[in-house]
Amino acid sequence: MLRLVFAGTPDVAVPSLKAFAADPRFEVVGVITRPDAPTGRGRKLMPSPVKAAALELGVPVIDFKPRSDEFLEILRELRADIAAVIAYGNILPQPVLDAVPLGWYNLHFSNLPKWRGAAPVQRAIWAGDATCGADVFKVGEGLDDGPVIASMSVELTGRETSGELLDRLAADGAPMYVDALAAVGEGTAAFTPQSDEGVQYAHKITTEDAHIDFADDVESIDRQVRACTPAPGAWCVLHAGGAGIADGADGVGIENAAGGDGKGTTLHVLSARPADLGNPNTPTDLGAGVIRAGKKNVWVGTGTTPLELLEVKAQGKKAMRAADWARGARLTDAAYCD
Repeated sequence: MLRLVFAGTPDVAVPSLKAFAADPRFEVVGVITRPDAPTGRGRKLMPSPVKAAALELGVPVIDFKPRSDEFLEILRELRADIAAVIAYGNILPQPVLDAVPLGWYNLHFSNLPKWRGAAPVQRAIWAGDATCGADVFKVGEGLDDGPVIASMSVELTGRETSGELLDRLAADGAPMYVDALAAVGEGTAAFTPQSDEGVQYAHKITTEDAHIDFADDVESIDRQVRACTPAPGAWCVLHAGGAGIADGADGVGIENAAGGDGKGTTLHVLSARPADLGNPNTPTDLGAGVIRAGKKNVWVGTGTTPLELLEVKAQGKKAMRAADWARGARLTDAAYCD
């Protein structure tokens, strides 16, 4: 039986932790995660999803910073043979890597060397990739560049959000992860160096990255919305129509929202899709950013054809169907988003 230490923080790491804990080839001797963080309006300290799962499993938890003396001392006391790390959120220094004899192995949600880095699934969706996957590789000093010992690939439908795809890969990748590390312990794992060709980096998506530019084509915006769902969340600024005149997104004079101050309000787009051009109600002459609402649909003009909003969350409001939101938003024909 291999003594395993597991490092991870968010929900996406929990299926793998539970899979290792349930497998008789492993004894999970410790879980490393980030410290409790303030959450919600009350800013109450809450454990990470991985810590919560570890406590349920009765596994000791380490939440010291990995560069601290306490961290390294406790890690050595665990006498782990091998280590699994998935979405931990901290860089592991070389003394920590060296403290585990068989090494540290990461479950990364892409087929390397494509999309190394923090947001591989989000970047794959945003780029319009036809496939995505998960690789298990040995962690070294470089960024996601170690040899691969297991790999899987899935075809994308073109309608997934990043949250949905991450959940799928986390569930499907967990048994592969367990078998791969068992093979390392048995001495049967094959270590395949990554190619020097096809390297792409998946930089973290910021809130500013998630700001929708409706001058883009509708397919690009659709991918952006899905890539940014659930986090950080695609958004725009809504000018619903009110007193005052300003230049609209289509270059004609239109009214501003919020009493004419020109600032507008934040509108989060939780779900959208390219509008059905076969629907006779779909407006085809909308300027980029111009918003129109029908009885059952809400559309926004883009640089090409309209985008249909399906679910939104207005500033200070709860999430709701776009058509229901529009009925209470008092949109005018001058309404636009930027």
